[in-house]
Amino acid sequence: MRLESVGRRYRTGGPWVLRGVDLEVRAGTLVRVEGGNGSGKSTLLRLLAGIDAPSAGRVRGRPRRRGYVPERFPAALPLTALGYLTHLGRVRGLSSREAAREGAAWLERFGAQQYAATRMRELSKGSAQKVAVAQALVGRPDLLVLDEAWTGLDQPAREVLDSVVRERVAEGGAVAFVDHDPARLAGTPDVTVRVAAGGRVAVAEAGAAVARPGNGARRPPMTRIEALGAPGAGVPDGLPGSARWRLAPDGRLLLTLPSAASDTALRVLLAARPGWHVRSVRPLAERELAEREGDFA
Repeated sequence: MRLESVGRRYRTGGPWVLRGVDLEVRAGTLVRVEGGNGSGKSTLLRLLAGIDAPSAGRVRGRPRRRGYVPERFPAALPLTALGYLTHLGRVRGLSSREAAREGAAWLERFGAQQYAATRMRELSKGSAQKVAVAQALVGRPDLLVLDEAWTGLDQPAREVLDSVVRERVAEGGAVAFVDHDPARLAGTPDVTVRVAAGGRVAVAEAGAAVARPGNGARRPPMTRIEALGAPGAGVPDGLPGSARWRLAPDGRLLLTLPSAASDTALRVLLAARPGWHVRSVRPLAERELAEREGDFA
C-alpha cells in the first residue's frame, strides 16, 4: 500500500497533525513508527488501518483484511471474550465455527483461555489487552497495525506477540507498530518511520532488510515438516498461507514453509481432529529447496 502526500488534521483550518507523508508498506514488511508524545504516531497508524481518512493526499492499495489494536481498547462490551472474537471473525468473513475455533486458539496462545466465557467488562486490564490483541489477529490479516499493543500484557504474552509479529511478516503480511520500548523487535524492522514536530515524517529502510522472495534477494530460512495423518485425512485448515504442501498417497503430509511460521503449522497439526503425528521438523538448505521447487501445491 502507498500513502501519497498524505496529510491529516482534525478540523478545517486546524493544525496539521501529519502532512506530506509519502510511505510505501510492502507485503512481508515490518514497519516501526517512532516519535515523541503527541507527534502524530497514532494518527499515522489510524490512517494505515483505515480508521481515519486523510485530509489531504491519498492512500492506495490498502489490504482488505486488516487488524488493528488501538492505544486504548474499549473493553466494556456486553459480550464474553470468545463471543466478541467470534463476532469479529464472522464480520471478517469466517463461518461461526471457524471464528470460534480461531478465537479460542488465540486466547489459548496468549494464556487467556480461562476467560473465554467471561464478559469483557469483567476482565482485568491485562486480560482485556490479550483479547484486544487476539481480535486483531482473527482472520489472519494482511495488514496488522499495533498501537502500544504490548502495554498491559504480562511478559509471556509480550513474548508471544513478538513471535506472532515475526510470523505474520514471514507469512507475507505487513505489520506496522508503535511501542515505547526501544528494544522491542530490535534489529527486525525493515522500515523505520520517524514522526517529527510539525507532522513531517522521515522514512529509513534497514541497511540489512529482511530478504523477500521474488525480488532477486535470498529467501528467508525455510523448514520442512513431515507428518502422518489418519487414512483419508485431508490437509488441516489454518495452516500458514506461506506453507506449500504435498499429501502423499500413504498419508504423509510434507510441508515447506518459512521457519518463522513453523510453530504455527505445528500447533495446527497437533490440534487437528483427527490429529497428525509429526515425524520430523528440519531446516532446509537453499540448494535442497531449489531442487524440490516443483514438489508442492
